[in-house]
Amino acid sequence: MNAPTPNIDSFLSIDNLTVEYPLSRRAKVHAVTEFTAHVKRGETLGLVGESGCGKSSAARAVMQLPRPTSGSVRLDGQELTTLRGAALQHARRKFQMIFQDPIASLNPRQTIRDIVAAPLEIAGIGTKEEQTAKVAEMLDLVGINPDQAMERRPHEFSGGQCQRISIARALILSPELLVCDEAVSALDVSVQAQVLNLLEKLKGELGLTMLFISHDLAVVKHVSDRVAVMYLGKLCELADAETIYRKPVHPYTRTLLAAVPEPDPDALRDRVELIPGELPSPVNPPSGCRFRTRCPFATARCTDEVPAIREIAPGHTVACHHPLMEHSAA
Repeated sequence: MNAPTPNIDSFLSIDNLTVEYPLSRRAKVHAVTEFTAHVKRGETLGLVGESGCGKSSAARAVMQLPRPTSGSVRLDGQELTTLRGAALQHARRKFQMIFQDPIASLNPRQTIRDIVAAPLEIAGIGTKEEQTAKVAEMLDLVGINPDQAMERRPHEFSGGQCQRISIARALILSPELLVCDEAVSALDVSVQAQVLNLLEKLKGELGLTMLFISHDLAVVKHVSDRVAVMYLGKLCELADAETIYRKPVHPYTRTLLAAVPEPDPDALRDRVELIPGELPSPVNPPSGCRFRTRCPFATARCTDEVPAIREIAPGHTVACHHPLMEHSAA
């Protein structure tokens, strides 16, 4: 089949997004290459892949931090890549980001009141009293007692509490899109579950659309409606979460799933072998299919030809010359 046409109902549309970082006159890091994904309003799209695959670069490019090298990012029909200055600052009220390290993302010299109120200050919204009232409302929303937290500083809180404070800051402008970049990876497992449940609760209450980036497929499965799999800056596979976890068709997706810890020892007998070798350098990525150097099904075609993204079932796209369904049918 041909590549799917973009969904005109998408709230967030990412088309042919490319992010490159120059190293010298001739060398550059190919962090993201022609990445395309569309997210419906109220949906959570999980973005997964091993470390160094370009997930965070894609997320920051959506936020225009920094601006992508090429491609299009549209939020509710508005093109973000062409915005500058005050226009971009105003548009950013609609999309906010939660970062990986909750403690490092908070200014250690500021009080929690000033940290959470910072977006209101920058946007010039409300008086000091109105801002303080809004901060108290947001802290209460994320499970932090405002009376006890307002005048304290980040070092007085645990990692999980700091991430809740970061979420309060991200939500204080009432954004419609929340980008979560490895938002729970730095937390203990028990705290991860609490923060994930909080995000799910807030998504339902506030009608948020979410882009959730993680290297942990178990975490992504818990929160995502659909899942996009990246490898070395390229999209490999995209489908609803149930399909990705039950019937992956890209060899990379299957091997990623094989790395998820399995509590049932009998189930280990059916596990596929893990991916051999190391992730190639994004400065000099392989020709053709970027996964070919580690793929057990690679052929000469994989070296010579970049696989096109094609739709193999409604809502299920893959970029592979030899998807697993063909091997199963053989």
